[in-house]
Order: sequence, then structure tokens, then C-alpha cells
Amino acid sequence: MYWKSQFYPLLVSLLALLLAGCSSVDVDRYEDTTPALDIGEYFDGQTRAWGMVQDYSGEVQRRFVVDIDGEYDGTTLVLDEHFVYDDGETDRRVWTFERQDDGLWIGSASDVEGPVEARQAGHAFNMTYRLPVEVSGREITFTMDDWMFLQPDGRLINRTAMKKFGVTLAEITIVFERLEAELSNTNTDDTNTDAPDT
Repeated sequence: MYWKSQFYPLLVSLLALLLAGCSSVDVDRYEDTTPALDIGEYFDGQTRAWGMVQDYSGEVQRRFVVDIDGEYDGTTLVLDEHFVYDDGETDRRVWTFERQDDGLWIGSASDVEGPVEARQAGHAFNMTYRLPVEVSGREITFTMDDWMFLQPDGRLINRTAMKKFGVTLAEITIVFERLEAELSNTNTDDTNTDAPDT
């Protein structure tokens, strides 16, 4: 009985850790926050993002830049994503989202197990999906807990937890910026520079 009395607290602690890893915040809690995020409107056009992948210890394993061409017709949003990693590797993913009711979207991509249910509320967006990833020559399927938060300056912060058996093994951080806004600011600066002195 001694080993059982010693093992039981450890088992309870492990179960608590697993349950904590499985729990997730409900996106509806952000319903009253601003600025309001609508992914169809935000990603319609060209967007650029900078990101990094960190392992469970917090060490940065990879960095990347992604250029996104978005097309939105009021119902369907298509995101054509082109990745360039710091080691020169490139990748591409095409997401298609169909708008439903009450902030709900249904998404799909060729390398994602789907369809994927996604929700937006207030300044936040969340979706959870399964993604096969090649790790050291083996294919491992992770559960991706994907969150986006719109900032007052128009940038969009994306945090994704990569989980296996409910435990977070890696995290991805991405910052998005709409290129239309950047080009608009550049054109304004150019106009001011070229204006004659009075």
C-alpha cells in the first residue's frame, strides 16, 4: 500500500496538468472588446507577417516571413499564404473560410484535418485544428490552438499552441500587418516630401 500512497499524489498532479493543458478560454468572453476583428475584412488584400517557433523551453527554433494574398467576396475568404523560413525553406498553404452566422467560420486547407470550426468575437479570433508536421523524419499530428488578437494600431497578434496529448510542446508567435496601410503611409510621406515649399 505504501507505493500506492506515494504514487497517488503524483498521479493527481499529472492529471491536473493534462486537464489544464486541455482547457481553453472561450472566445465569447472577448465579445465586448475593441477594436472589433472581422477576418474577412482584415485579410482582404495583401498582408505580411513575421513569426517564430519556440519549443517547450522557450528557445526559438525557427523564424519566418509569410506573405498572404487574401480574397473576400462577403461570404468566402481565401488566404494564399507563402512562407519563407530563415534557413531558406519555403512553404505554401491555402486556407478557405466560409462565413456562417454569429461570428462562426468554417475553414479548410489541404494539409489540415478538417473542416475546422473557427469563431470571432470582439478583438479576438480562435480556431482549433489538427495539423500533421514532419519532425526528425517522422510525421506527428499536433492539435493547434490558434488565437488572433487585433491591436488598436491595426496589427494582428497571433499565438498558437502546438499540443500533443493535451500538453503544449511548442508555440508559434506571428505579427500581421496589412500592406495597404503601409503603402498608404508611404504614399503620404512621398507626397509630403515632393510638395513645394510655401
